[in-house]
Amino acid sequence: MSVPTHDPGPEQFQQFPSNRIIVIHPGSLYVRIGRASDLVPVKQLHCIARKRRPGGKIYRDPFVPPSVPKTKELIEELEECRLQISHTLQSCMQSNGARRYATPPQQIAAFNRRSLPETENDGEPWPQVQCEIVIGDLVLDIDPELPYNIHFPFRRGDFNLHPEVGGSISSVLNDLYTIWSSIIEYKLDIPLIELVKYRCVLLIPDIYSRSHLKYLTSLLLKDLGFGHCFLLQESVGATFGAGIGSACVVDIGDQKTAISCVEDGISHKTTRLRMDYGAGDVCQALSWMFHKSAFPYKNWNENVPRDVILMRNLYQDFCHVNLDVCGPQEKTFLVDHPGDVVNKYTLQVGDECIISPLSLFYTDLLKITGQKTTKIQNRQPSDAEDPFDAEFLRETGRKRETADPSANESQQFEATNENQPTANPDEDIVVDTLEGGPGDIVSLAPGQVLSLDAAILQSIDRCTSEELKRKMYSSILIVGGGVKVHGLNLWLQNRLALQIPYTYKTEQLEIVTSPKDIDPASTVWKGAAVMSCLESAIELWINQSEWNRYGLKILRERAPFIW
Repeated sequence: MSVPTHDPGPEQFQQFPSNRIIVIHPGSLYVRIGRASDLVPVKQLHCIARKRRPGGKIYRDPFVPPSVPKTKELIEELEECRLQISHTLQSCMQSNGARRYATPPQQIAAFNRRSLPETENDGEPWPQVQCEIVIGDLVLDIDPELPYNIHFPFRRGDFNLHPEVGGSISSVLNDLYTIWSSIIEYKLDIPLIELVKYRCVLLIPDIYSRSHLKYLTSLLLKDLGFGHCFLLQESVGATFGAGIGSACVVDIGDQKTAISCVEDGISHKTTRLRMDYGAGDVCQALSWMFHKSAFPYKNWNENVPRDVILMRNLYQDFCHVNLDVCGPQEKTFLVDHPGDVVNKYTLQVGDECIISPLSLFYTDLLKITGQKTTKIQNRQPSDAEDPFDAEFLRETGRKRETADPSANESQQFEATNENQPTANPDEDIVVDTLEGGPGDIVSLAPGQVLSLDAAILQSIDRCTSEELKRKMYSSILIVGGGVKVHGLNLWLQNRLALQIPYTYKTEQLEIVTSPKDIDPASTVWKGAAVMSCLESAIELWINQSEWNRYGLKILRERAPFIW
Protein backbone atom coordinates (compact mmCIF):
# COMPACT_ATOMS: atom_id res chain seq x y z
CA MET A 1 0.00 0.00 0.00
CA SER A 2 1.53 3.32 -1.04
CA VAL A 3 1.82 6.09 1.51
CA PRO A 4 0.91 9.63 0.36
CA THR A 5 3.98 11.87 0.24
CA HIS A 6 2.19 14.78 1.91
CA ASP A 7 -0.91 15.21 3.97
CA PRO A 8 -3.14 17.70 2.13
CA GLY A 9 -5.08 18.30 5.36
CA PRO A 10 -8.83 18.01 5.70
CA GLU A 11 -10.87 18.00 2.48
CA GLN A 12 -12.40 21.32 3.50
CA PHE A 13 -9.15 23.24 3.06
CA GLN A 14 -8.38 22.10 -0.47
CA GLN A 15 -9.17 23.89 -3.70
CA PHE A 16 -12.46 22.56 -5.05
CA PRO A 17 -13.19 21.97 -8.77
CA SER A 18 -15.13 24.93 -10.21
CA ASN A 19 -17.48 22.72 -12.24
CA ARG A 20 -18.83 21.36 -8.95
CA ILE A 21 -19.63 24.79 -7.50
CA ILE A 22 -23.14 26.11 -8.27
CA VAL A 23 -23.71 29.87 -8.07
CA ILE A 24 -27.30 31.08 -7.51
CA HIS A 25 -28.29 34.73 -7.93
CA PRO A 26 -32.01 35.24 -7.20
CA GLY A 27 -33.72 38.43 -8.35
CA SER A 28 -37.23 39.86 -8.35
CA LEU A 29 -37.73 39.11 -12.06
CA TYR A 30 -35.00 36.63 -13.06
CA VAL A 31 -32.89 34.01 -11.31
CA ARG A 32 -29.41 33.16 -12.61
CA ILE A 33 -27.95 29.73 -11.83
CA GLY A 34 -24.82 28.10 -13.23
CA ARG A 35 -21.60 26.28 -12.47
CA ALA A 36 -18.70 28.52 -11.44
CA SER A 37 -16.91 27.19 -14.55
CA ASP A 38 -19.69 28.37 -16.92
CA LEU A 39 -19.17 31.46 -19.05
CA VAL A 40 -22.75 32.59 -18.49
CA PRO A 41 -25.44 31.34 -16.10
CA VAL A 42 -28.83 29.91 -17.02
CA LYS A 43 -31.32 32.80 -16.77
CA GLN A 44 -35.01 32.11 -16.15
CA LEU A 45 -38.01 34.10 -14.98
CA HIS A 46 -37.96 33.69 -11.18
CA CYS A 47 -41.52 32.46 -11.00
CA ILE A 48 -43.67 29.39 -10.60
CA ALA A 49 -47.21 28.57 -11.74
CA ARG A 50 -49.24 26.08 -9.71
CA LYS A 51 -52.52 24.56 -10.87
CA ARG A 52 -55.41 25.76 -8.71
CA ARG A 53 -57.51 23.18 -6.93
CA PRO A 54 -61.20 23.37 -7.89
CA GLY A 55 -62.69 26.27 -5.92
CA GLY A 56 -59.22 27.40 -4.76
CA LYS A 57 -58.38 31.07 -4.30
CA ILE A 58 -57.05 32.94 -7.34
CA TYR A 59 -53.66 34.59 -6.91
CA ARG A 60 -51.39 35.94 -9.66
CA ASP A 61 -48.28 37.97 -9.02
CA PRO A 62 -47.81 40.63 -11.71
CA PHE A 63 -44.86 40.51 -14.15
CA VAL A 64 -44.14 44.20 -13.55
CA PRO A 65 -44.73 46.46 -10.51
CA PRO A 66 -48.46 47.26 -10.89
CA SER A 67 -49.49 50.82 -11.69
CA VAL A 68 -51.68 52.52 -9.09
CA PRO A 69 -55.10 54.08 -9.81
CA LYS A 70 -54.56 57.25 -11.82
CA THR A 71 -56.27 59.89 -9.70
CA LYS A 72 -56.47 63.49 -10.89
CA GLU A 73 -53.68 64.42 -8.41
CA LEU A 74 -51.41 61.61 -9.60
CA ILE A 75 -51.85 62.51 -13.28
CA GLU A 76 -51.00 66.14 -12.45
CA GLU A 77 -47.83 65.06 -10.61
CA LEU A 78 -46.74 62.73 -13.42
CA GLU A 79 -47.44 65.39 -16.04
CA GLU A 80 -45.52 68.04 -14.10
CA CYS A 81 -42.52 65.73 -13.75
CA ARG A 82 -42.63 64.76 -17.44
CA LEU A 83 -42.62 68.44 -18.43
CA GLN A 84 -39.76 69.19 -16.05
CA ILE A 85 -37.60 66.51 -17.72
CA SER A 86 -38.74 67.65 -21.16
CA HIS A 87 -37.69 71.26 -20.42
CA THR A 88 -34.34 70.09 -19.06
CA LEU A 89 -33.76 68.18 -22.32
CA GLN A 90 -34.69 71.22 -24.40
CA SER A 91 -32.06 73.27 -22.59
CA CYS A 92 -29.38 70.71 -23.55
CA MET A 93 -27.20 70.97 -26.65
CA GLN A 94 -26.58 68.31 -29.25
CA SER A 95 -22.93 67.38 -29.90
CA ASN A 96 -22.92 69.56 -33.04
CA GLY A 97 -23.86 72.61 -30.95
CA ALA A 98 -27.50 72.77 -32.10
CA ARG A 99 -30.21 73.08 -29.48
CA ARG A 100 -32.49 70.12 -28.84
CA TYR A 101 -36.17 70.39 -29.68
CA ALA A 102 -39.10 68.27 -28.54
CA THR A 103 -41.96 66.93 -30.63
CA PRO A 104 -45.33 67.57 -28.94
CA PRO A 105 -47.07 64.34 -27.84
CA GLN A 106 -50.19 65.48 -29.75
CA GLN A 107 -48.29 65.38 -33.06
CA ILE A 108 -46.97 61.88 -32.28
CA ALA A 109 -50.45 60.76 -31.16
CA ALA A 110 -51.92 61.93 -34.50
CA PHE A 111 -49.50 59.62 -36.36
CA ASN A 112 -50.09 56.67 -34.00
CA ARG A 113 -53.87 56.92 -34.27
CA ARG A 114 -53.59 56.38 -38.03
CA SER A 115 -51.15 53.45 -37.59
CA LEU A 116 -52.91 50.14 -38.26
CA PRO A 117 -51.50 46.66 -37.65
CA GLU A 118 -50.29 44.56 -40.58
CA THR A 119 -50.90 40.82 -40.20
CA GLU A 120 -47.67 38.86 -40.72
CA ASN A 121 -48.99 35.30 -40.31
CA ASP A 122 -51.60 33.18 -38.52
CA GLY A 123 -49.57 32.58 -35.39
CA GLU A 124 -49.50 29.48 -33.21
CA PRO A 125 -52.11 28.06 -30.79
CA TRP A 126 -51.42 28.06 -27.04
CA PRO A 127 -49.22 25.07 -26.10
CA GLN A 128 -50.95 22.22 -24.28
CA VAL A 129 -50.02 22.49 -20.59
CA GLN A 130 -50.70 19.38 -18.51
CA CYS A 131 -48.33 19.83 -15.57
CA GLU A 132 -49.41 20.70 -12.05
CA ILE A 133 -46.37 22.98 -11.74
CA VAL A 134 -44.66 25.13 -14.39
CA ILE A 135 -41.33 26.90 -13.78
CA GLY A 136 -39.50 29.91 -15.21
CA ASP A 137 -39.89 31.14 -18.80
CA LEU A 138 -42.40 28.36 -19.58
CA VAL A 139 -44.94 30.20 -17.39
CA LEU A 140 -45.40 32.54 -20.38
CA ASP A 141 -46.76 29.57 -22.38
CA ILE A 142 -49.74 29.12 -20.09
CA ASP A 143 -53.01 30.37 -21.57
CA PRO A 144 -54.25 33.04 -19.09
CA GLU A 145 -57.66 31.32 -19.17
CA LEU A 146 -56.23 28.17 -17.52
CA PRO A 147 -56.61 27.80 -13.72
CA TYR A 148 -53.04 28.50 -12.58
CA ASN A 149 -51.80 30.71 -9.75
CA ILE A 150 -48.52 32.55 -10.41
CA HIS A 151 -45.96 33.37 -7.73
CA PHE A 152 -42.71 35.34 -7.82
CA PRO A 153 -40.91 34.43 -4.55
CA PHE A 154 -38.88 37.69 -4.55
CA ARG A 155 -40.31 41.20 -4.76
CA ARG A 156 -38.42 44.51 -4.52
CA GLY A 157 -35.24 42.49 -3.93
CA ASP A 158 -36.44 40.52 -0.90
CA PHE A 159 -38.88 37.74 0.06
CA ASN A 160 -42.35 38.35 -1.39
CA LEU A 161 -44.35 37.96 1.83
CA HIS A 162 -48.07 38.87 1.76
CA PRO A 163 -51.34 37.79 3.43
CA GLU A 164 -52.78 36.08 0.32
CA VAL A 165 -52.42 32.44 -0.76
CA GLY A 166 -48.74 31.52 -1.19
CA GLY A 167 -47.45 34.54 0.73
CA SER A 168 -46.17 32.86 3.91
CA ILE A 169 -42.46 32.35 4.54
CA SER A 170 -42.84 28.57 4.19
CA SER A 171 -44.63 29.01 0.82
CA VAL A 172 -41.85 31.31 -0.43
CA LEU A 173 -39.14 28.84 0.64
CA ASN A 174 -41.08 25.99 -0.96
CA ASP A 175 -41.32 27.96 -4.24
CA LEU A 176 -37.59 28.76 -4.12
CA TYR A 177 -36.80 25.07 -3.58
CA THR A 178 -38.98 24.02 -6.52
CA ILE A 179 -37.69 26.67 -8.96
CA TRP A 180 -34.00 26.26 -8.11
CA SER A 181 -34.06 22.44 -7.97
CA SER A 182 -35.87 22.27 -11.36
CA ILE A 183 -33.27 24.51 -13.02
CA ILE A 184 -30.39 22.50 -11.48
CA GLU A 185 -31.95 19.20 -12.55
CA TYR A 186 -33.31 20.06 -16.01
CA LYS A 187 -31.11 22.96 -17.23
CA LEU A 188 -27.77 22.02 -15.63
CA ASP A 189 -28.45 18.25 -15.87
CA ILE A 190 -27.39 17.55 -12.29
CA PRO A 191 -29.46 14.91 -10.43
CA LEU A 192 -30.51 16.32 -7.04
CA ILE A 193 -29.20 13.22 -5.29
CA GLU A 194 -25.70 14.25 -6.46
CA LEU A 195 -25.81 17.70 -4.79
CA VAL A 196 -24.07 16.42 -1.66
CA LYS A 197 -20.93 16.32 -3.86
CA TYR A 198 -21.49 19.92 -4.97
CA ARG A 199 -21.03 23.27 -3.25
CA CYS A 200 -23.22 26.35 -3.58
CA VAL A 201 -22.64 30.10 -3.38
CA LEU A 202 -25.84 32.08 -2.85
CA LEU A 203 -25.93 35.81 -3.52
CA ILE A 204 -27.89 37.77 -0.94
CA PRO A 205 -29.03 41.42 -0.77
CA ASP A 206 -26.65 43.91 0.89
CA ILE A 207 -29.46 44.91 3.23
CA TYR A 208 -30.63 41.59 4.57
CA SER A 209 -32.81 40.17 7.25
CA ARG A 210 -30.80 37.80 9.42
CA SER A 211 -33.68 35.37 9.88
CA HIS A 212 -34.05 35.10 6.08
CA LEU A 213 -30.37 34.12 5.79
CA LYS A 214 -30.95 31.37 8.32
CA TYR A 215 -33.86 29.99 6.25
CA LEU A 216 -31.84 30.23 3.03
CA THR A 217 -28.82 28.41 4.48
CA SER A 218 -31.12 25.60 5.66
CA LEU A 219 -32.72 25.52 2.21
CA LEU A 220 -29.29 24.99 0.61
CA LEU A 221 -27.81 22.50 3.08
CA LYS A 222 -30.84 20.61 4.41
CA ASP A 223 -33.49 20.77 1.67
CA LEU A 224 -31.46 20.91 -1.55
CA GLY A 225 -28.72 18.90 0.18
CA PHE A 226 -25.56 20.70 -1.02
CA GLY A 227 -22.41 19.43 0.69
CA HIS A 228 -21.17 22.97 1.47
CA CYS A 229 -22.30 26.54 0.91
CA PHE A 230 -21.55 30.16 1.68
CA LEU A 231 -23.52 33.38 1.27
CA LEU A 232 -22.11 36.45 -0.48
CA GLN A 233 -23.48 40.00 -0.63
CA GLU A 234 -24.38 41.21 -4.11
CA SER A 235 -22.23 44.35 -3.96
CA VAL A 236 -19.13 42.31 -3.06
CA GLY A 237 -19.90 39.94 -5.94
CA ALA A 238 -20.10 42.98 -8.23
CA THR A 239 -16.56 44.16 -7.37
CA PHE A 240 -15.13 40.68 -8.06
CA GLY A 241 -17.11 40.47 -11.31
CA ALA A 242 -15.76 43.81 -12.51
CA GLY A 243 -12.27 43.01 -11.25
CA ILE A 244 -11.87 46.04 -8.97
CA GLY A 245 -10.93 46.03 -5.29
CA SER A 246 -13.02 48.93 -4.02
CA ALA A 247 -16.02 50.81 -5.39
CA CYS A 248 -19.30 52.47 -4.64
CA VAL A 249 -21.50 49.76 -6.17
CA VAL A 250 -24.79 50.85 -7.75
CA ASP A 251 -26.97 47.86 -8.63
CA ILE A 252 -30.07 48.76 -10.67
CA GLY A 253 -32.32 45.72 -10.72
CA ASP A 254 -35.87 45.29 -11.88
CA GLN A 255 -37.62 46.39 -8.69
CA LYS A 256 -34.87 47.80 -6.49
CA THR A 257 -31.76 49.95 -6.73
CA ALA A 258 -29.13 49.09 -4.13
CA ILE A 259 -26.05 51.14 -3.29
CA SER A 260 -23.16 50.14 -1.07
CA CYS A 261 -19.52 51.17 -0.64
CA VAL A 262 -17.26 48.12 -0.84
CA GLU A 263 -13.62 48.12 0.19
CA ASP A 264 -11.46 45.02 -0.27
CA GLY A 265 -14.38 42.60 -0.17
CA ILE A 266 -16.29 44.20 2.72
CA SER A 267 -19.50 46.21 2.27
CA HIS A 268 -19.56 49.08 4.77
CA LYS A 269 -22.80 48.71 6.70
CA THR A 270 -23.58 52.41 7.16
CA THR A 271 -23.31 53.09 3.41
CA ARG A 272 -26.00 50.60 2.35
CA LEU A 273 -29.17 52.05 0.83
CA ARG A 274 -31.98 50.33 -1.05
CA MET A 275 -34.60 52.22 -3.01
CA ASP A 276 -37.85 50.56 -4.03
CA TYR A 277 -37.52 51.29 -7.74
CA GLY A 278 -35.86 49.74 -10.76
CA ALA A 279 -36.23 48.99 -14.45
CA GLY A 280 -39.77 47.60 -13.98
CA ASP A 281 -41.01 50.95 -12.63
CA VAL A 282 -39.25 52.83 -15.45
CA CYS A 283 -40.97 50.48 -17.89
CA GLN A 284 -44.37 51.45 -16.43
CA ALA A 285 -43.50 55.16 -16.85
CA LEU A 286 -42.65 54.44 -20.51
CA SER A 287 -45.94 52.59 -20.97
CA TRP A 288 -47.88 55.54 -19.52
CA MET A 289 -46.19 57.95 -21.95
CA PHE A 290 -46.69 55.60 -24.91
CA HIS A 291 -50.40 55.45 -24.11
CA LYS A 292 -50.56 59.26 -23.85
CA SER A 293 -49.37 59.27 -27.47
CA ALA A 294 -52.02 56.77 -28.68
CA PHE A 295 -50.05 53.51 -28.50
CA PRO A 296 -51.22 51.65 -31.65
CA TYR A 297 -51.50 48.21 -29.99
CA LYS A 298 -54.79 49.10 -28.34
CA ASN A 299 -55.31 45.85 -26.40
CA TRP A 300 -52.11 46.14 -24.38
CA ASN A 301 -52.80 45.17 -20.76
CA GLU A 302 -50.35 45.14 -17.85
CA ASN A 303 -52.12 42.09 -16.40
CA VAL A 304 -51.24 39.96 -19.43
CA PRO A 305 -47.73 38.51 -18.91
CA ARG A 306 -46.84 38.49 -22.62
CA ASP A 307 -47.89 42.14 -22.98
CA VAL A 308 -45.59 43.04 -20.09
CA ILE A 309 -42.67 41.18 -21.70
CA LEU A 310 -43.42 43.06 -24.95
CA MET A 311 -43.26 46.44 -23.15
CA ARG A 312 -40.05 45.38 -21.40
CA ASN A 313 -38.54 44.56 -24.81
CA LEU A 314 -39.60 47.96 -26.19
CA TYR A 315 -37.94 49.59 -23.18
CA GLN A 316 -34.70 47.67 -23.84
CA ASP A 317 -34.74 48.25 -27.60
CA PHE A 318 -35.90 51.87 -27.80
CA CYS A 319 -34.82 53.68 -24.63
CA HIS A 320 -31.55 55.60 -24.47
CA VAL A 321 -30.05 58.85 -23.17
CA ASN A 322 -28.52 60.08 -26.42
CA LEU A 323 -29.17 63.80 -26.72
CA ASP A 324 -28.33 63.77 -30.46
CA VAL A 325 -31.50 61.80 -31.17
CA CYS A 326 -34.35 64.26 -31.34
CA GLY A 327 -37.55 64.65 -33.26
CA PRO A 328 -39.98 61.84 -34.02
CA GLN A 329 -38.57 58.37 -34.82
CA GLU A 330 -40.48 55.55 -36.47
CA LYS A 331 -40.12 52.09 -34.89
CA THR A 332 -41.77 48.75 -35.60
CA PHE A 333 -42.58 45.85 -33.30
CA LEU A 334 -44.38 42.50 -33.50
CA VAL A 335 -47.17 41.28 -31.25
CA ASP A 336 -46.93 37.51 -31.33
CA HIS A 337 -49.23 35.96 -28.74
CA PRO A 338 -50.32 32.31 -29.00
CA GLY A 339 -53.91 31.83 -30.10
CA ASP A 340 -53.88 34.99 -32.24
CA VAL A 341 -52.47 36.26 -35.53
CA VAL A 342 -48.98 37.83 -35.52
CA ASN A 343 -49.32 41.59 -36.05
CA LYS A 344 -46.67 44.12 -36.97
CA TYR A 345 -47.17 47.66 -35.66
CA THR A 346 -45.50 50.93 -36.64
CA LEU A 347 -45.06 53.35 -33.75
CA GLN A 348 -43.80 56.90 -33.69
CA VAL A 349 -41.77 57.81 -30.60
CA GLY A 350 -40.36 61.09 -29.32
CA ASP A 351 -38.50 62.08 -26.18
CA GLU A 352 -40.42 59.56 -24.02
CA CYS A 353 -37.58 57.11 -24.86
CA ILE A 354 -35.17 59.45 -23.03
CA ILE A 355 -37.61 60.78 -20.41
CA SER A 356 -38.49 57.33 -19.01
CA PRO A 357 -34.91 56.26 -18.08
CA LEU A 358 -34.32 59.75 -16.65
CA SER A 359 -37.10 59.01 -14.13
CA LEU A 360 -34.26 57.45 -12.06
CA PHE A 361 -33.18 61.07 -11.48
CA TYR A 362 -36.66 62.64 -11.38
CA THR A 363 -38.41 60.07 -9.20
CA ASP A 364 -41.86 61.70 -9.14
CA LEU A 365 -42.45 59.97 -12.48
CA LEU A 366 -42.05 56.62 -10.69
CA LYS A 367 -45.13 57.36 -8.56
CA ILE A 368 -46.94 55.60 -11.43
CA THR A 369 -46.29 52.41 -9.39
CA GLY A 370 -47.05 53.99 -6.00
CA GLN A 371 -45.10 55.68 -3.19
CA LYS A 372 -41.52 54.49 -2.79
CA THR A 373 -39.25 54.17 0.23
CA THR A 374 -35.51 54.12 0.87
CA LYS A 375 -34.25 51.45 3.25
CA ILE A 376 -31.15 51.16 5.44
CA GLN A 377 -29.79 48.29 7.52
CA ASN A 378 -30.97 48.43 11.11
CA ARG A 379 -30.14 46.55 14.30
CA GLN A 380 -31.29 42.94 13.97
CA PRO A 381 -33.53 41.06 16.38
CA SER A 382 -31.80 38.46 18.51
CA ASP A 383 -31.83 34.75 17.76
CA ALA A 384 -31.72 32.14 20.52
CA GLU A 385 -29.40 30.01 18.36
CA ASP A 386 -26.63 32.59 18.45
CA PRO A 387 -25.79 33.35 22.09
CA PHE A 388 -23.03 35.81 21.22
CA ASP A 389 -24.95 37.99 18.83
CA ALA A 390 -25.03 41.75 19.26
CA GLU A 391 -28.43 41.93 20.90
CA PHE A 392 -27.32 39.52 23.68
CA LEU A 393 -24.15 41.52 24.26
CA ARG A 394 -26.07 44.76 24.26
CA GLU A 395 -28.33 43.40 26.98
CA THR A 396 -25.48 42.04 29.11
CA GLY A 397 -23.63 45.29 28.49
CA ARG A 398 -26.64 47.16 29.86
CA LYS A 399 -26.65 45.06 33.03
CA ARG A 400 -23.05 46.04 33.63
CA GLU A 401 -23.80 49.68 32.90
CA THR A 402 -26.60 50.04 35.44
CA ALA A 403 -23.87 50.51 38.04
CA ASP A 404 -22.75 53.61 36.14
CA PRO A 405 -25.84 55.53 34.99
CA SER A 406 -23.70 58.05 33.10
CA ALA A 407 -22.46 55.30 30.76
CA ASN A 408 -23.72 55.25 27.20
CA GLU A 409 -27.12 53.49 26.84
CA SER A 410 -25.83 51.07 24.27
CA GLN A 411 -22.29 49.77 24.60
CA GLN A 412 -20.47 49.44 21.27
CA PHE A 413 -18.28 46.39 20.71
CA GLU A 414 -15.79 46.84 17.90
CA ALA A 415 -14.98 44.13 15.42
CA THR A 416 -11.43 42.97 15.67
CA ASN A 417 -11.55 40.41 12.97
CA GLU A 418 -14.24 40.05 10.37
CA ASN A 419 -14.42 36.46 9.24
CA GLN A 420 -11.92 34.20 10.97
CA PRO A 421 -13.55 31.97 13.55
CA THR A 422 -12.00 32.99 16.87
CA ALA A 423 -11.26 31.01 19.99
CA ASN A 424 -13.11 33.53 22.10
CA PRO A 425 -16.39 34.48 20.41
CA ASP A 426 -16.68 37.67 22.46
CA GLU A 427 -13.83 39.21 20.52
CA ASP A 428 -15.58 38.86 17.20
CA ILE A 429 -18.72 40.91 17.64
CA VAL A 430 -20.09 43.83 15.75
CA VAL A 431 -22.95 45.92 16.98
CA ASP A 432 -24.49 48.32 14.49
CA THR A 433 -23.94 51.93 15.30
CA LEU A 434 -27.32 52.74 13.79
CA GLU A 435 -29.72 53.09 16.67
CA GLY A 436 -33.36 52.16 16.49
CA GLY A 437 -35.48 49.41 17.99
CA PRO A 438 -35.16 45.76 17.02
CA GLY A 439 -36.26 44.88 13.51
CA ASP A 440 -33.95 44.36 10.60
CA ILE A 441 -34.53 46.86 7.85
CA VAL A 442 -35.83 50.36 8.42
CA SER A 443 -37.18 52.91 5.99
CA LEU A 444 -36.11 56.52 5.91
CA ALA A 445 -38.90 59.12 5.91
CA PRO A 446 -41.72 57.52 3.90
CA GLY A 447 -42.47 59.02 0.52
CA GLN A 448 -39.07 60.71 0.41
CA VAL A 449 -37.36 58.54 -2.11
CA LEU A 450 -33.83 59.42 -3.14
CA SER A 451 -33.00 59.88 -6.81
CA LEU A 452 -30.10 57.83 -8.17
CA ASP A 453 -27.53 60.64 -7.96
CA ALA A 454 -28.69 61.80 -4.51
CA ALA A 455 -28.52 58.24 -3.18
CA ILE A 456 -24.94 57.76 -4.43
CA LEU A 457 -23.88 61.04 -2.79
CA GLN A 458 -25.65 60.03 0.43
CA SER A 459 -24.07 56.54 0.47
CA ILE A 460 -20.54 57.91 -0.05
CA ASP A 461 -21.17 60.61 2.54
CA ARG A 462 -21.90 57.84 5.08
CA CYS A 463 -18.33 56.47 4.68
CA THR A 464 -16.39 56.65 7.91
CA SER A 465 -13.19 58.33 6.66
CA GLU A 466 -12.24 61.09 4.24
CA GLU A 467 -9.84 58.76 2.49
CA LEU A 468 -12.58 56.20 1.89
CA LYS A 469 -14.91 58.89 0.49
CA ARG A 470 -12.16 59.99 -1.90
CA LYS A 471 -11.62 56.38 -3.00
CA MET A 472 -15.36 55.88 -3.65
CA TYR A 473 -15.78 59.08 -5.72
CA SER A 474 -13.03 57.86 -8.03
CA SER A 475 -14.65 54.45 -8.55
CA ILE A 476 -18.41 54.18 -9.00
CA LEU A 477 -19.42 50.80 -10.42
CA ILE A 478 -22.81 50.41 -12.09
CA VAL A 479 -24.28 46.92 -12.55
CA GLY A 480 -27.69 45.27 -12.95
CA GLY A 481 -30.21 44.78 -15.71
CA GLY A 482 -31.50 48.34 -15.37
CA VAL A 483 -28.30 49.95 -16.69
CA LYS A 484 -28.47 48.68 -20.23
CA VAL A 485 -29.64 52.10 -21.41
CA HIS A 486 -27.12 53.72 -23.76
CA GLY A 487 -25.85 57.04 -22.37
CA LEU A 488 -27.18 56.60 -18.83
CA ASN A 489 -23.68 56.56 -17.27
CA LEU A 490 -22.64 59.79 -18.95
CA TRP A 491 -25.77 61.55 -17.69
CA LEU A 492 -25.09 60.22 -14.19
CA GLN A 493 -21.43 61.29 -14.40
CA ASN A 494 -22.42 64.83 -15.37
CA ARG A 495 -25.04 65.02 -12.60
CA LEU A 496 -22.54 63.83 -9.97
CA ALA A 497 -19.74 66.10 -11.21
CA LEU A 498 -21.96 69.12 -10.46
CA GLN A 499 -22.74 67.96 -6.92
CA ILE A 500 -19.53 66.42 -5.56
CA PRO A 501 -18.34 68.28 -2.45
CA TYR A 502 -15.53 70.71 -3.26
CA THR A 503 -12.94 68.77 -1.20
CA TYR A 504 -13.17 65.75 -3.53
CA LYS A 505 -13.34 67.66 -6.83
CA THR A 506 -9.63 67.05 -7.51
CA GLU A 507 -10.25 63.32 -7.91
CA GLN A 508 -11.00 61.82 -11.29
CA LEU A 509 -14.71 60.93 -11.04
CA GLU A 510 -15.00 57.62 -12.83
CA ILE A 511 -18.09 55.62 -13.54
CA VAL A 512 -17.17 52.04 -14.28
CA THR A 513 -19.52 49.64 -16.01
CA SER A 514 -18.96 45.92 -16.38
CA PRO A 515 -16.12 44.69 -18.57
CA LYS A 516 -17.05 44.65 -22.28
CA ASP A 517 -17.75 40.94 -22.51
CA ILE A 518 -20.04 40.71 -19.45
CA ASP A 519 -23.74 41.51 -19.48
CA PRO A 520 -24.10 44.03 -16.59
CA ALA A 521 -27.01 41.94 -15.28
CA SER A 522 -24.60 39.00 -14.82
CA THR A 523 -21.63 40.86 -13.27
CA VAL A 524 -22.68 39.94 -9.72
CA TRP A 525 -23.16 36.26 -10.67
CA LYS A 526 -19.79 36.21 -12.43
CA GLY A 527 -18.06 37.78 -9.41
CA ALA A 528 -19.40 35.09 -7.08
CA ALA A 529 -18.19 32.42 -9.54
CA VAL A 530 -14.70 33.98 -9.61
CA MET A 531 -14.57 34.39 -5.83
CA SER A 532 -15.69 30.83 -5.08
CA CYS A 533 -12.58 29.49 -6.81
CA LEU A 534 -10.07 31.70 -4.96
CA GLU A 535 -7.80 30.22 -2.34
CA SER A 536 -9.07 32.79 0.17
CA ALA A 537 -12.60 31.36 -0.18
CA ILE A 538 -11.54 28.00 1.26
CA GLU A 539 -12.23 29.02 4.85
CA LEU A 540 -15.71 30.40 4.05
CA TRP A 541 -17.42 27.09 3.24
CA ILE A 542 -19.95 25.73 5.75
CA ASN A 543 -20.82 22.03 5.55
CA GLN A 544 -24.02 20.20 6.45
CA SER A 545 -22.81 18.75 9.76
CA GLU A 546 -21.48 22.13 10.96
CA TRP A 547 -24.80 23.76 10.11
CA ASN A 548 -26.78 21.02 11.88
CA ARG A 549 -24.54 21.32 14.90
CA TYR A 550 -23.93 25.06 15.28
CA GLY A 551 -26.64 26.80 13.24
CA LEU A 552 -26.42 30.58 13.12
CA LYS A 553 -23.21 30.72 15.15
CA ILE A 554 -21.20 29.20 12.31
CA LEU A 555 -22.77 31.66 9.85
CA ARG A 556 -21.55 34.56 11.96
CA GLU A 557 -18.06 33.11 12.23
CA ARG A 558 -17.60 32.20 8.58
CA ALA A 559 -19.69 34.80 6.75
CA PRO A 560 -17.61 36.95 4.40
CA PHE A 561 -19.47 40.03 5.68
CA ILE A 562 -19.88 41.69 9.05
CA TRP A 563 -22.69 39.79 10.80
